[in-house]
Amino acid sequence: MAAARDGRGGGRRPGPTLEQVARRAGVGRGTVSRVVNGSPRVSDRTRAAVEAAVAELGYVPNRVARALAAGSTDAIALVVPEPETRFFAEPYFSGILHGVGDALAETDMQLLLTLVRNERERERFAQYASAHRVDGVLLVSLHAADPLPDLLEECGMPAVLGGRRSADESVPYVDSDNVGGARAAVEHLLARGRATVATVTGSTDMYVAQCRLEGYRSALRGAGREPEERLVAHGDFTEEGGHAAMRVLLERAPGIDAVFCASDVMAAGARIALREAGRRVPDDVALIGFDDSAVARHMDPPLTSVRQPIVETGREMAGMLLELLGKTEPPPGAEGADGTADGDPLHRVLPTELVCRGSV
Repeated sequence: MAAARDGRGGGRRPGPTLEQVARRAGVGRGTVSRVVNGSPRVSDRTRAAVEAAVAELGYVPNRVARALAAGSTDAIALVVPEPETRFFAEPYFSGILHGVGDALAETDMQLLLTLVRNERERERFAQYASAHRVDGVLLVSLHAADPLPDLLEECGMPAVLGGRRSADESVPYVDSDNVGGARAAVEHLLARGRATVATVTGSTDMYVAQCRLEGYRSALRGAGREPEERLVAHGDFTEEGGHAAMRVLLERAPGIDAVFCASDVMAAGARIALREAGRRVPDDVALIGFDDSAVARHMDPPLTSVRQPIVETGREMAGMLLELLGKTEPPPGAEGADGTADGDPLHRVLPTELVCRGSV
């Protein structure tokens, strides 16, 4: 087949993607993947629709991935684009690892943990994945500009994200209801009579932080209050970041009587800053975190926090990747008789829950 060119004597035009085929056929990305890889777990009607879309668009599957479909490394990689200091300090990552391990316990798959701390390590892992030395990849703690999911997709490597890079994320993911969880936390503070509610955000180049900030603002607007930028301080999901952000808030608005932090770890740092300023929790300032990790339970007083199902997220991520690899069957109801997604089984958002303790 002759290569398509851009009409200017330049390089090749990018071919149609798996997502474009899925949209044309009216099915989910995973359904197209199963058809392309010859899975029997697709109805005849769905297979015909996908094959027609493939023919119409001229989609050519990644030949390296197809060649390796019959063989397997029996290994998947969990990739964390963070330094080891953060990986070992935050309970979130151990929870994800726990859940992934649970999902793989009854399989023959090996798990490889990879920390990607800089551009060089990202490129090295992309080359490793391009050589198909693993069957699939799980990624967590993604920043908006991280190109790794797209690099994996280009080389035909199945991947599942923990969280999203943006609202229109196309790569399969498992996420939590971050907007709803943050909204519930701030609504609780307002219902308890708190008058000046501030927030400490996570890294603003992460969609998860943007969602929790939106939940904070949504709760205030729902109560007839216009959010004030002086009551928003940006952290980075670390204890040090939470401490520094809380000090900024106290300087801007000494009358603060409540703070919603976008993670328990940042809430721990904020608690230290409040204590240094002579402010009591919850008497002077009510405090809420997010994650409901061990950090929340061991604080003094114990921290009210939004519980996101971290272990379940890891379990769901690994389960989804196993489905994409054809290692397991999709959950009942994930695909109708015509192959269309019911609730989009490759884009899952798990519920959150406010857990009340002594900090409010």
